[in-house]
Amino acid sequence: MSPRVLVIEDNALNLKLVRDVLEHAGYVVGSASTGELGVRAAATEPPDLVLLDLQLPGIDGHETLRRLREEVLPDGVPVVAVTALAMEEDRDRARRSGFDGYLEKPISPRALPGQVEGFLAGGTA
Repeated sequence: MSPRVLVIEDNALNLKLVRDVLEHAGYVVGSASTGELGVRAAATEPPDLVLLDLQLPGIDGHETLRRLREEVLPDGVPVVAVTALAMEEDRDRARRSGFDGYLEKPISPRALPGQVEGFLAGGTA
């Protein structure tokens, strides 16, 4: 069975891009537009990987990560921060918060499938 990726992203165009690219690459993609809905989606259909925007309406990506880790996800499921914030301190904060990796926006459609494969294999790109 293909790996399941949960994308938590409030921007419809970004979500469509990621969904289309990953589905074309053979992944099963679930989505949510807020952190709260993302936690619910992960509880309903457990993902193999979560791509999580940091700037969300309602609870932000850091709080969503905390809830996913404490309430929903089994150990070992990677959660990757996805953000337009590209400063080194933003990367460091994401790592300190417990994210397993970091992807900068804009997302590269060519690179994304390989990046996801790397995260699923335990990489931190």
